[in-house]
Amino acid sequence: MPNVGKSTLFNAITNSEVEAANYPFATINPNVGVVEIMDERVQFLDSIYNSKKLIYNQIQFVDIAGLVSGASKGEGLGNKFLSNIREVNAIVHVVRLFVNDEIVHVNGVVDPINDINTIDLELILSDIEQIDRWIQKNGRKALNSKEDKNLLILMEDLKNKLSNEHKLNEFSFSEKELKFLEQFQFLTMKPTIYLANVGEDEISNYEKNPHYIKFKEKIEQRNEQFLIISAQIEYEISKLDDEEQQLFLQELNLKQKGLDSVSKMAFQSLGLGTYFTAGPEEIHAWEFKKGISAPEAAGIIHTDFEKGFIKAEIFSFKDFQKYPSEHKLKEKGLLRLEGKDYIIQDGDICHFRFNL
Repeated sequence: MPNVGKSTLFNAITNSEVEAANYPFATINPNVGVVEIMDERVQFLDSIYNSKKLIYNQIQFVDIAGLVSGASKGEGLGNKFLSNIREVNAIVHVVRLFVNDEIVHVNGVVDPINDINTIDLELILSDIEQIDRWIQKNGRKALNSKEDKNLLILMEDLKNKLSNEHKLNEFSFSEKELKFLEQFQFLTMKPTIYLANVGEDEISNYEKNPHYIKFKEKIEQRNEQFLIISAQIEYEISKLDDEEQQLFLQELNLKQKGLDSVSKMAFQSLGLGTYFTAGPEEIHAWEFKKGISAPEAAGIIHTDFEKGFIKAEIFSFKDFQKYPSEHKLKEKGLLRLEGKDYIIQDGDICHFRFNL
Protein backbone atom coordinates (compact mmCIF):
# COMPACT_ATOMS: atom_id res chain seq x y z
CA MET A 1 0.00 0.00 0.00
CA PRO A 2 1.11 3.65 -0.25
CA ASN A 3 2.68 5.27 2.85
CA VAL A 4 3.73 2.06 4.60
CA GLY A 5 7.50 2.75 4.58
CA LYS A 6 8.57 1.09 1.29
CA SER A 7 10.78 3.90 0.05
CA THR A 8 12.29 4.53 3.49
CA LEU A 9 13.15 0.84 3.64
CA PHE A 10 14.51 0.87 0.11
CA ASN A 11 16.75 3.83 0.98
CA ALA A 12 18.07 1.92 3.98
CA ILE A 13 18.66 -1.28 2.00
CA THR A 14 20.45 0.39 -0.89
CA ASN A 15 21.87 3.45 0.88
CA SER A 16 20.22 5.61 -1.77
CA GLU A 17 17.96 8.65 -1.55
CA VAL A 18 14.67 8.08 -3.37
CA GLU A 19 11.71 10.25 -2.41
CA ALA A 20 9.95 9.03 0.71
CA ALA A 21 7.09 11.51 1.08
CA ASN A 22 3.99 11.75 3.25
CA TYR A 23 1.51 11.31 0.40
CA PRO A 24 0.43 8.41 -1.84
CA PHE A 25 2.31 7.61 -5.06
CA ALA A 26 5.49 9.54 -4.22
CA THR A 27 7.16 6.68 -6.09
CA ILE A 28 6.13 6.75 -9.76
CA ASN A 29 8.88 4.96 -11.66
CA PRO A 30 10.58 1.92 -10.14
CA ASN A 31 13.84 2.55 -8.28
CA VAL A 32 16.42 -0.22 -8.54
CA GLY A 33 19.24 -0.95 -6.10
CA VAL A 34 21.77 -3.79 -5.91
CA VAL A 35 23.06 -4.79 -2.48
CA GLU A 36 25.57 -7.32 -1.18
CA ILE A 37 24.32 -10.16 0.99
CA MET A 38 26.54 -9.95 4.05
CA ASP A 39 27.40 -13.60 4.62
CA GLU A 40 29.29 -14.31 7.85
CA ARG A 41 30.79 -17.39 6.20
CA VAL A 42 32.83 -15.18 3.86
CA GLN A 43 34.28 -13.36 6.87
CA PHE A 44 35.15 -16.65 8.58
CA LEU A 45 36.90 -17.93 5.46
CA ASP A 46 38.84 -14.68 5.29
CA SER A 47 40.02 -15.18 8.88
CA ILE A 48 41.66 -18.43 7.71
CA TYR A 49 42.88 -17.54 4.21
CA ASN A 50 43.58 -13.81 4.77
CA SER A 51 42.49 -13.15 1.19
CA LYS A 52 43.22 -10.05 -0.86
CA LYS A 53 39.65 -9.80 -2.14
CA LEU A 54 36.18 -10.70 -0.82
CA ILE A 55 33.22 -11.07 -3.19
CA TYR A 56 29.72 -11.47 -1.76
CA ASN A 57 26.51 -12.55 -3.46
CA GLN A 58 24.24 -9.73 -4.55
CA ILE A 59 20.50 -9.23 -4.75
CA GLN A 60 18.54 -6.59 -6.66
CA PHE A 61 15.68 -4.73 -4.96
CA VAL A 62 13.06 -2.74 -6.86
CA ASP A 63 11.00 -0.03 -5.13
CA ILE A 64 7.68 0.29 -6.94
CA ALA A 65 4.57 2.44 -6.56
CA GLY A 66 2.01 1.69 -3.86
CA LEU A 67 -1.08 -0.34 -4.74
CA VAL A 68 -4.66 0.64 -3.92
CA SER A 69 -8.01 -1.08 -4.17
CA GLY A 70 -9.11 -1.20 -7.81
CA ALA A 71 -5.56 -1.32 -9.20
CA SER A 72 -6.45 -4.26 -11.46
CA LYS A 73 -9.06 -1.97 -13.03
CA GLY A 74 -6.59 0.91 -13.40
CA GLU A 75 -7.11 2.77 -10.10
CA GLY A 76 -4.10 4.67 -8.72
CA LEU A 77 -1.13 3.65 -10.81
CA GLY A 78 -2.95 0.36 -11.40
CA ASN A 79 -1.70 -1.44 -14.47
CA LYS A 80 1.67 0.33 -14.30
CA PHE A 81 2.23 -1.11 -10.82
CA LEU A 82 1.12 -4.57 -11.87
CA SER A 83 3.42 -4.63 -14.91
CA ASN A 84 6.35 -3.57 -12.71
CA ILE A 85 5.71 -6.28 -10.16
CA ARG A 86 5.30 -8.91 -12.88
CA GLU A 87 8.97 -8.49 -13.80
CA VAL A 88 10.38 -9.46 -10.38
CA ASN A 89 11.19 -12.94 -9.06
CA ALA A 90 9.82 -12.50 -5.54
CA ILE A 91 7.73 -9.97 -3.63
CA VAL A 92 8.67 -8.21 -0.39
CA HIS A 93 5.32 -6.98 0.88
CA VAL A 94 5.76 -4.14 3.38
CA VAL A 95 2.82 -4.02 5.80
CA ARG A 96 2.22 -1.03 8.04
CA LEU A 97 1.81 -1.82 11.73
CA PHE A 98 2.98 1.53 13.07
CA VAL A 99 0.48 4.25 14.03
CA ASN A 100 1.50 7.82 13.27
CA ASP A 101 -1.11 10.54 12.81
CA GLU A 102 1.40 12.63 10.86
CA ILE A 103 1.74 9.97 8.15
CA VAL A 104 -1.59 9.49 6.41
CA HIS A 105 -2.90 6.04 5.58
CA VAL A 106 -4.54 5.87 2.17
CA ASN A 107 -7.67 4.35 3.76
CA GLY A 108 -7.65 6.69 6.76
CA VAL A 109 -6.95 3.95 9.33
CA VAL A 110 -4.09 1.52 10.01
CA ASP A 111 -5.42 -2.01 9.42
CA PRO A 112 -2.71 -4.47 8.30
CA ILE A 113 -5.11 -7.37 7.70
CA ASN A 114 -7.27 -5.24 5.41
CA ASP A 115 -4.13 -4.00 3.63
CA ILE A 116 -2.93 -7.57 3.01
CA ASN A 117 -6.37 -8.61 1.76
CA THR A 118 -6.51 -5.59 -0.56
CA ILE A 119 -3.15 -6.41 -2.13
CA ASP A 120 -3.99 -10.11 -2.44
CA LEU A 121 -7.31 -9.38 -4.13
CA GLU A 122 -5.74 -7.07 -6.70
CA LEU A 123 -3.02 -9.60 -7.54
CA ILE A 124 -5.64 -12.35 -7.79
CA LEU A 125 -7.88 -10.27 -10.08
CA SER A 126 -4.92 -9.46 -12.31
CA ASP A 127 -4.04 -13.16 -12.65
CA ILE A 128 -7.67 -14.06 -13.39
CA GLU A 129 -7.72 -11.42 -16.13
CA GLN A 130 -4.66 -13.01 -17.74
CA ILE A 131 -6.24 -16.45 -17.59
CA ASP A 132 -9.49 -15.16 -19.12
CA ARG A 133 -7.55 -13.62 -22.01
CA TRP A 134 -5.72 -16.90 -22.64
CA ILE A 135 -8.94 -18.96 -22.52
CA GLN A 136 -10.68 -16.56 -24.89
CA LYS A 137 -7.80 -16.81 -27.34
CA ASN A 138 -6.99 -20.52 -27.03
CA GLY A 139 -10.14 -22.19 -25.73
CA ARG A 140 -11.24 -23.49 -29.13
CA LYS A 141 -7.90 -25.24 -29.61
CA ALA A 142 -8.91 -27.65 -26.86
CA LEU A 143 -11.16 -29.36 -29.39
CA ASN A 144 -8.18 -30.22 -31.58
CA SER A 145 -5.81 -32.15 -29.34
CA LYS A 146 -5.49 -33.83 -25.97
CA GLU A 147 -2.55 -31.58 -25.05
CA ASP A 148 -4.55 -28.40 -25.72
CA LYS A 149 -7.45 -29.81 -23.73
CA ASN A 150 -5.13 -30.51 -20.77
CA LEU A 151 -3.86 -26.94 -20.89
CA LEU A 152 -7.42 -25.62 -20.88
CA ILE A 153 -8.26 -27.83 -17.89
CA LEU A 154 -5.16 -26.50 -16.09
CA MET A 155 -6.05 -22.87 -16.73
CA GLU A 156 -9.66 -23.36 -15.68
CA ASP A 157 -8.45 -25.05 -12.50
CA LEU A 158 -6.15 -22.10 -11.77
CA LYS A 159 -9.02 -19.68 -12.29
CA ASN A 160 -11.17 -21.69 -9.90
CA LYS A 161 -8.44 -21.60 -7.23
CA LEU A 162 -7.99 -17.85 -7.65
CA SER A 163 -11.76 -17.22 -7.61
CA ASN A 164 -11.82 -18.93 -4.21
CA GLU A 165 -9.23 -16.39 -3.02
CA HIS A 166 -6.28 -18.79 -3.07
CA LYS A 167 -2.88 -17.59 -4.27
CA LEU A 168 -1.16 -19.85 -6.78
CA ASN A 169 2.00 -20.11 -4.64
CA GLU A 170 -0.06 -22.27 -2.26
CA PHE A 171 -0.05 -25.13 -4.80
CA SER A 172 2.47 -27.48 -6.41
CA PHE A 173 2.80 -28.01 -10.15
CA SER A 174 4.59 -30.53 -12.35
CA GLU A 175 7.73 -29.51 -14.25
CA LYS A 176 5.77 -29.53 -17.49
CA GLU A 177 3.07 -27.30 -16.01
CA LEU A 178 5.65 -24.90 -14.57
CA LYS A 179 7.35 -24.60 -17.95
CA PHE A 180 4.04 -23.68 -19.57
CA LEU A 181 3.09 -21.24 -16.79
CA GLU A 182 6.42 -19.36 -16.90
CA GLN A 183 5.20 -17.22 -19.80
CA PHE A 184 2.45 -15.64 -17.66
CA GLN A 185 4.56 -14.55 -14.67
CA PHE A 186 1.48 -14.86 -12.46
CA LEU A 187 1.69 -12.41 -9.57
CA THR A 188 0.24 -14.78 -6.97
CA MET A 189 2.71 -17.48 -7.97
CA LYS A 190 5.71 -15.46 -6.82
CA PRO A 191 7.19 -16.24 -3.39
CA THR A 192 6.29 -13.51 -0.89
CA ILE A 193 8.03 -12.23 2.23
CA TYR A 194 6.01 -10.02 4.57
CA LEU A 195 7.76 -7.19 6.41
CA ALA A 196 5.81 -5.83 9.36
CA ASN A 197 6.92 -2.22 9.72
CA VAL A 198 6.62 -1.14 13.36
CA GLY A 199 7.39 2.20 15.01
CA GLU A 200 10.85 3.22 16.16
CA ASP A 201 9.90 2.77 19.83
CA GLU A 202 8.38 -0.68 19.19
CA ILE A 203 11.23 -2.65 17.64
CA SER A 204 12.32 -4.14 21.00
CA ASN A 205 8.77 -4.90 22.17
CA TYR A 206 6.78 -5.30 18.96
CA GLU A 207 4.61 -8.02 20.56
CA LYS A 208 2.79 -5.20 22.34
CA ASN A 209 1.75 -3.59 19.06
CA PRO A 210 -2.06 -4.03 18.94
CA HIS A 211 -1.89 -5.17 15.29
CA TYR A 212 0.95 -7.68 15.69
CA ILE A 213 -0.92 -10.78 16.91
CA LYS A 214 -3.54 -10.71 14.14
CA PHE A 215 -0.84 -10.06 11.55
CA LYS A 216 1.27 -12.98 12.81
CA GLU A 217 -1.72 -15.35 12.89
CA LYS A 218 -2.71 -14.50 9.32
CA ILE A 219 0.78 -15.01 7.85
CA GLU A 220 1.42 -18.21 9.79
CA GLN A 221 -1.94 -19.64 8.65
CA ARG A 222 -0.73 -19.17 5.09
CA ASN A 223 2.66 -20.75 5.89
CA GLU A 224 4.50 -17.72 4.50
CA GLN A 225 7.58 -15.93 5.81
CA PHE A 226 7.64 -12.66 7.72
CA LEU A 227 10.04 -10.38 9.54
CA ILE A 228 9.49 -7.55 12.01
CA ILE A 229 11.33 -4.38 11.07
CA SER A 230 11.35 -0.65 11.71
CA ALA A 231 12.06 1.05 8.39
CA GLN A 232 12.92 4.32 10.11
CA ILE A 233 15.47 2.68 12.41
CA GLU A 234 17.00 0.79 9.50
CA TYR A 235 17.32 4.05 7.60
CA GLU A 236 19.03 5.74 10.58
CA ILE A 237 21.41 2.77 10.99
CA SER A 238 22.32 2.91 7.29
CA LYS A 239 23.73 6.42 7.80
CA LEU A 240 26.21 5.28 10.48
CA ASP A 241 29.68 3.78 10.04
CA ASP A 242 30.26 0.11 10.94
CA GLU A 243 31.36 0.74 14.52
CA GLU A 244 28.47 3.11 15.25
CA GLN A 245 26.03 0.62 13.70
CA GLN A 246 27.15 -2.09 16.13
CA LEU A 247 26.75 0.25 19.11
CA PHE A 248 23.28 1.28 17.94
CA LEU A 249 22.23 -2.37 17.51
CA GLN A 250 23.50 -3.21 21.01
CA GLU A 251 21.48 -0.35 22.48
CA LEU A 252 18.36 -1.81 20.84
CA ASN A 253 19.26 -5.41 21.86
CA LEU A 254 19.34 -6.46 18.20
CA LYS A 255 21.74 -9.14 16.92
CA GLN A 256 21.94 -7.79 13.38
CA LYS A 257 20.39 -5.27 11.04
CA GLY A 258 16.91 -6.24 9.94
CA LEU A 259 17.97 -5.57 6.37
CA ASP A 260 20.59 -8.32 6.49
CA SER A 261 17.78 -10.70 7.44
CA VAL A 262 15.62 -9.37 4.60
CA SER A 263 18.35 -9.97 2.01
CA LYS A 264 19.04 -13.51 3.24
CA MET A 265 15.35 -14.44 3.39
CA ALA A 266 14.75 -13.02 -0.08
CA PHE A 267 17.71 -15.04 -1.39
CA GLN A 268 16.39 -18.25 0.20
CA SER A 269 12.82 -17.66 -1.01
CA LEU A 270 14.13 -17.86 -4.58
CA GLY A 271 15.49 -21.37 -3.96
CA LEU A 272 19.09 -20.17 -4.13
CA GLY A 273 22.13 -21.42 -2.28
CA THR A 274 25.75 -20.34 -1.97
CA TYR A 275 28.95 -22.27 -2.59
CA PHE A 276 32.42 -20.80 -2.13
CA THR A 277 35.81 -20.77 -3.76
CA ALA A 278 38.52 -19.73 -1.35
CA GLY A 279 42.23 -19.00 -1.35
CA PRO A 280 44.77 -16.26 -0.54
CA GLU A 281 43.89 -14.29 -3.68
CA GLU A 282 40.11 -14.29 -3.40
CA ILE A 283 37.13 -15.59 -1.47
CA HIS A 284 34.10 -15.68 -3.72
CA ALA A 285 30.49 -16.50 -2.81
CA TRP A 286 28.74 -18.03 -5.83
CA GLU A 287 24.96 -18.03 -6.16
CA PHE A 288 23.38 -21.24 -7.49
CA LYS A 289 19.92 -22.69 -7.97
CA LYS A 290 19.50 -25.58 -5.55
CA GLY A 291 19.63 -28.99 -7.21
CA ILE A 292 22.44 -28.34 -9.71
CA SER A 293 25.33 -30.76 -10.32
CA ALA A 294 29.03 -30.10 -9.72
CA PRO A 295 29.75 -29.46 -13.45
CA GLU A 296 26.84 -26.99 -13.62
CA ALA A 297 28.20 -25.21 -10.55
CA ALA A 298 31.63 -25.02 -12.19
CA GLY A 299 29.95 -23.52 -15.25
CA ILE A 300 28.74 -20.59 -13.14
CA ILE A 301 32.38 -19.52 -12.83
CA HIS A 302 33.14 -20.11 -16.51
CA THR A 303 31.47 -22.21 -19.21
CA ASP A 304 34.84 -23.86 -19.99
CA PHE A 305 34.91 -25.23 -16.44
CA GLU A 306 31.67 -27.12 -17.10
CA LYS A 307 32.73 -28.37 -20.52
CA GLY A 308 36.07 -29.68 -19.28
CA PHE A 309 34.94 -30.78 -15.80
CA ILE A 310 36.92 -33.70 -14.36
CA LYS A 311 36.41 -33.71 -10.59
CA ALA A 312 35.71 -31.32 -7.72
CA GLU A 313 37.50 -31.20 -4.37
CA ILE A 314 34.79 -30.31 -1.87
CA PHE A 315 34.47 -29.82 1.85
CA SER A 316 31.60 -28.31 3.83
CA PHE A 317 31.70 -25.01 5.65
CA LYS A 318 30.44 -26.67 8.85
CA ASP A 319 33.31 -29.16 8.78
CA PHE A 320 35.76 -26.34 8.09
CA GLN A 321 34.47 -24.44 11.11
CA LYS A 322 35.25 -27.49 13.23
CA TYR A 323 38.62 -28.24 11.59
CA PRO A 324 39.83 -24.92 10.10
CA SER A 325 42.59 -26.24 7.87
CA GLU A 326 42.50 -28.26 4.65
CA HIS A 327 45.24 -30.51 6.04
CA LYS A 328 43.11 -31.43 9.08
CA LEU A 329 40.09 -32.03 6.84
CA LYS A 330 42.13 -34.50 4.75
CA GLU A 331 43.24 -36.30 7.89
CA LYS A 332 39.62 -36.63 9.02
CA GLY A 333 38.48 -37.78 5.57
CA LEU A 334 36.26 -34.72 5.18
CA LEU A 335 37.83 -33.38 2.00
CA ARG A 336 36.04 -35.29 -0.74
CA LEU A 337 36.69 -35.82 -4.44
CA GLU A 338 33.31 -35.65 -6.20
CA GLY A 339 32.33 -36.47 -9.79
CA LYS A 340 29.78 -35.28 -12.33
CA ASP A 341 26.75 -36.64 -10.46
CA TYR A 342 27.40 -34.78 -7.21
CA ILE A 343 24.68 -32.28 -6.25
CA ILE A 344 26.13 -29.06 -4.85
CA GLN A 345 25.02 -28.18 -1.31
CA ASP A 346 24.69 -24.78 0.33
CA GLY A 347 27.96 -24.04 2.14
CA ASP A 348 30.17 -26.27 -0.03
CA ILE A 349 33.72 -24.99 -0.54
CA CYS A 350 34.88 -26.13 -3.96
CA HIS A 351 38.02 -26.46 -6.03
CA PHE A 352 37.22 -27.58 -9.56
CA ARG A 353 39.53 -29.67 -11.69
CA PHE A 354 38.96 -29.29 -15.41
CA ASN A 355 40.54 -29.84 -18.78
CA LEU A 356 40.64 -27.08 -21.38
